[in-house]
Amino acid sequence: MDPVTHGIAGALLGKGYFSKRNGRVAIFAATLGAVFPDVDIVAEVLSRDPLGIVKYHRAITHSFVGLPFFAALLAWLTRWVARRRGIDAPSWGMLTLIYGVGITSHIILDGMTSFGTRMWYPLSSKRVAWDLLFIIDFTFTAIILLPQVVAWIYSDHDVAQARVRALRMWLLFTFGAAAVWFIARAAGYPFRWWVAGIASAFAAVLFFAPSAGWGFRVTRAAWCQAGACAMVAYLVACALMHHAALLQAKAFADENHITIERIGALPIPPSLLDWGDAIRSPDGVYKAQFDQRAPKPPAFYFVPDSPPDPFIARAFQLPEVELCWNFTRFPSIRSFAESGYHIVDLGENRFSGGRSRGPQPFTYRVVFDEDGNVMEEGWLTNGMLQRSMMEMEMARPPRHAPPAKPTP
Repeated sequence: MDPVTHGIAGALLGKGYFSKRNGRVAIFAATLGAVFPDVDIVAEVLSRDPLGIVKYHRAITHSFVGLPFFAALLAWLTRWVARRRGIDAPSWGMLTLIYGVGITSHIILDGMTSFGTRMWYPLSSKRVAWDLLFIIDFTFTAIILLPQVVAWIYSDHDVAQARVRALRMWLLFTFGAAAVWFIARAAGYPFRWWVAGIASAFAAVLFFAPSAGWGFRVTRAAWCQAGACAMVAYLVACALMHHAALLQAKAFADENHITIERIGALPIPPSLLDWGDAIRSPDGVYKAQFDQRAPKPPAFYFVPDSPPDPFIARAFQLPEVELCWNFTRFPSIRSFAESGYHIVDLGENRFSGGRSRGPQPFTYRVVFDEDGNVMEEGWLTNGMLQRSMMEMEMARPPRHAPPAKPTP
């Protein structure tokens, strides 16, 4: 999940459950704790390793094993800074608890996505991915942000000021809904224009209705606690939709007698009603994208693997390819000749979403010469952004392609 949403979730928890007794420092701690695990991006950047996003991201800082240490350390640092600046701060134990709640929210929300997270690293390198939320879920972000905005609008008893704030926030959120619609359409995701209109109308009711007078009697903590309840309700709804989508994938596999190596229902933005089913079989991947409101069963299409050949076998001897294979959940293997070279692509089908052109996100390529020597390898696309392939310095001497077939 994106760091901004993590921070908003942490602020919601801090305002709703800790700030009344522990002040602003509690909000700061909950927010910082909620974004802190992504500090591992520094290791990814400093390593200059093209595979850093797979090796370093969502590891020890995203782990329940490291959580107590990081929470205690951040609490101690916060107390130290607060003392030097003469700021009242909660006890070290309370700050440790608040930081722990913030970090926990980050770990759990990352586990809700299809990218997943290594919750028990270094005890286990397995990625936990519950497939309930897309990496960027604007609906989820709005649900946890709106209560905080409403609480700010009615934070004092000035009716005129509250209505001015409400108008400004309504215009801002209406513009945001239109921007999300434009971005989703440009990316190929099924976001209908009238959904943005409904979002704008809902924001208007939420911002202006409390100005009748009752909004000033609701505390900030109560608004944020209501937001936390709405967040949980949304996640439950996503879980129900995920279960229904997974049943459709299983029904298709049973009906067509497909040997299942891995099966999943993957969220697609912008709605919890939009899903993608994926089934990894021994010779390729079956995929479908559909709306839960559609009366017909989803239409699956097949992405076949290339037949085994010496170049695929050689590619799977490379440690980088083995690492990528362990990262992927619904991979496809493509082997082809181009401009006097032989190319092996390892693609990942769980992030393809609305893309209609270009390589899939997290596509790893190995380029061989005619003798099977590795000439170049690296990402065609890393994450959700397409970029030029990165050359990797080969520390090992070239080797010829063996005749054995791969057993990935």
